[in-house]
Amino acid sequence: MKIIEFYKLQASGNDFILIDNRKLKITSGRLKAIARNYCRRKLSIGADGLLVIEPSKKALFKMRIFNVDGSEAQMCGNGARCSAFWYALKGKPAKNIRFETKAGIIESRVGQESVTIKLSDPKNIRLQMPINVLGRKIKVDFINSGVPHAVIFVEGLAKIKVEAIGRAVRFHKSFKPSGTNVDFVELLSAETIALRTYERGVEAETLACGTGSVAAAIISVAKLKLNSRKINVLTRGGEILKVYFDKQGQKFTKVWLEGKANLVYKGGIYV
Repeated sequence: MKIIEFYKLQASGNDFILIDNRKLKITSGRLKAIARNYCRRKLSIGADGLLVIEPSKKALFKMRIFNVDGSEAQMCGNGARCSAFWYALKGKPAKNIRFETKAGIIESRVGQESVTIKLSDPKNIRLQMPINVLGRKIKVDFINSGVPHAVIFVEGLAKIKVEAIGRAVRFHKSFKPSGTNVDFVELLSAETIALRTYERGVEAETLACGTGSVAAAIISVAKLKLNSRKINVLTRGGEILKVYFDKQGQKFTKVWLEGKANLVYKGGIYV
């Protein structure tokens, strides 16, 4: 076994372990094991996921994201913001940092107070899908904002049983075979929503979700006919994420996600 360097980063309450794998060349199988072993809370470092930086022929670097259960995700909004922040922190150019993900090329801007990323255009929007969960018939909205999200509008967000309902929707047959993330949304004003998310792969509620914030913002505008092109998202962790976009008809483009990110600490792990 050997010790390798890792970085602990967080963005709006989403926390990650980051490994620079450009020279280490750790195999995918080993990376999955690292995610399972070191993302476990109380028993290890603890994190919502493992970010892995690798070489790219298309951009400055490639970002991979492994969930707590070892599965690899297509994309993670707050993970992408942490990766951009880390790259700038290493003394690299802080403007227009472009990097590769499984969901496509991500453009990012790192400022003194925030990190902003441009996501791929959302797709597969479906409104008012009826499903049966926990003995009740409910209607959910669906969108792929880089990864799949089911969106449920509620009143009294603080009292919602996010983990019980979220788990039932996440594994519902309507979203097989891959399942879905689940977002519970409460409208606070014409430009502000509150969000709680049950994350696929983490299999629990997290303090924030970047792609979930984008999903909730886009669906709010599409479904509730809001006129704003900027939506503020109040996360479970208490921070505000900002989602900007263009809209023509029911097509959403030029989607940007903005919020804080920072380095918590760095250290070494055995692999």
